[in-house]
Amino acid sequence: MALFNSSNPTLSEKIFSRSLAQPGEGTMTVRGSMQKFGFLMLLVVAGAAYTWKLYYSFKAPTMMTFMMVGMFGGLALGLVTTFVPRLAKYLASPYALLEGFLLGGLSAVINDKFQAKYPNIIMEAVLLTFGVAFAVFFLYNARIIKATNKFRAVITSSILGIFVFYIIDMVLGFFGIHIPFMQFGDNSMIGIVVNLFIVVIAALSLVLNFDQIETGEQMGAPKYMEWYSAFGLLVTLVWLYLEILRLLSRFSSNRS
Repeated sequence: MALFNSSNPTLSEKIFSRSLAQPGEGTMTVRGSMQKFGFLMLLVVAGAAYTWKLYYSFKAPTMMTFMMVGMFGGLALGLVTTFVPRLAKYLASPYALLEGFLLGGLSAVINDKFQAKYPNIIMEAVLLTFGVAFAVFFLYNARIIKATNKFRAVITSSILGIFVFYIIDMVLGFFGIHIPFMQFGDNSMIGIVVNLFIVVIAALSLVLNFDQIETGEQMGAPKYMEWYSAFGLLVTLVWLYLEILRLLSRFSSNRS
């Protein structure tokens, strides 16, 4: 899924290097990127609120339709945006809305499933996601964590390995084979350890997002790269939310 394509291919230094602004063309800024990210987040919330409301209005079939459209539509737009950054100005917004449809529907289903044992699972996942994101931003802004070449290599290779693992799990799923520790609610030790590792990598990949957005401004990347940068940051944050939600679901069976 495109939402698992973290800060990674979408914000690679090569893309910024190939996208230097031409004379007379506006250049991207960190502020502009964050403003556009805020707008995309509003679209995600709007889309999520809609499918969430559908589910709890006893319109689950309609919600599932929107959820599937969000999943496959988001995948398509995410891939196109990743490989054609200039289109981010036009595709980032519908991508955010589609991701909202997916996240809202999925969150509603999980919330209902774990209502008895973990009634606040969605709220906690949201708060933890933003809490982790702000913590990483603080550490990066204070230069406690720096995006060195070694750091980039470790995080990028880890993301690639995780992405390959996701693909394997997805392909096996088409044949009715499911890796137990990859399922929501599984509380095995290996599942918790793997999940924690992925959460850490997703969180640290935000450092690459922040660094590459600053690099884009310093390199004089064109204005449309603000949309591309906001899109990349959104992709990472959604990935982080899904993995935190999966991790919390693993602890549900330990609750009375």
